[in-house]
Amino acid sequence: MNTWPTRKIYYFLRLVVGFLFIGFANILLAAEVWPSKPIKIVVPFSPGSVQDALARSFSNELGQALGQSVLVENKAGAGGTVGTGIVSKSAPDGYTLVMAAASHNINGTLFPKLSFDPIKDFTAAAYIGTSSYILMTNTEFPAKTVAEFIALTKAKPGQFNYASAGNGSASHLAMAYFDSMAGIDLVHIPTKGTGDAITELLANRAQAVIAANVAALPFVSDSRIRFLGVSSEKPSPFVPGIPPIGNAVKGYAFDSWFGLLAPAGTPKEVINKISTEMAKLLKQPDIIERMRRQGIEIGSLTPSEFNQLLVKDFDRMANVVRSSGAKAD
Repeated sequence: MNTWPTRKIYYFLRLVVGFLFIGFANILLAAEVWPSKPIKIVVPFSPGSVQDALARSFSNELGQALGQSVLVENKAGAGGTVGTGIVSKSAPDGYTLVMAAASHNINGTLFPKLSFDPIKDFTAAAYIGTSSYILMTNTEFPAKTVAEFIALTKAKPGQFNYASAGNGSASHLAMAYFDSMAGIDLVHIPTKGTGDAITELLANRAQAVIAANVAALPFVSDSRIRFLGVSSEKPSPFVPGIPPIGNAVKGYAFDSWFGLLAPAGTPKEVINKISTEMAKLLKQPDIIERMRRQGIEIGSLTPSEFNQLLVKDFDRMANVVRSSGAKAD
């Protein structure tokens, strides 16, 4: 009886099993040693932006918890799509994350030709919480309420400006949505980040900005800026006495989630590690206080729940973009 074919099958099976074992062992090893080098959080907006301030508020502690440095790197441009695109093409190994917010999903509708898919090319890594926004004006502008602001700008269409963190940013859409619902005509001044937008407001080159709490709250006592309204449906505990914009513009409401996203395909073990350590940090009193000062309402979602939120929010933001008439000009 010729046993050579049998031997060939035997050696072939041994070879296949060996390769499978090595591959499986490498996967386990990679999961066990992660992280073995510094981790980078890409902020797709400039220094001083909402995402920048938020990422830097926990990066040191996250690095200590993971046993590796966590570096924050700004990659601003095109409403956050430049930095986000870089992360989408990064290796799915957990070493490159993006500090994302509502603008992540806004861009999916606002920009018709993105180099990435906001949903398919990413996976949720760590949910942080939500923030409302504040409509601010320069005190040289005479309006003291949302209703007065609408009346003054409606009387002179196209003669007043608003600044945003850039085309596609949440501050852009929040204001364009307000512009549309209030029936006014403001000129958009896109900048590289919320900090730059507020600089335009302080210089009176823009008469209004809608900025997330984290960027707006440091100016609550600044004599050059006046808070007119909050974007939440109910009054915000962060700025007592400032009414909802919806009181003057029926139906207006806008908020944003914040969280860390990783490239699609990042190992589940790595995702769970990031999520678990971030969840622990968000229970620490000093971190909670930092979030409170930035106007962030801390939340708790698993990566799976966060992914579900991303899909639901994408549809919601698509409707807001269409109803606002916002354009990525």
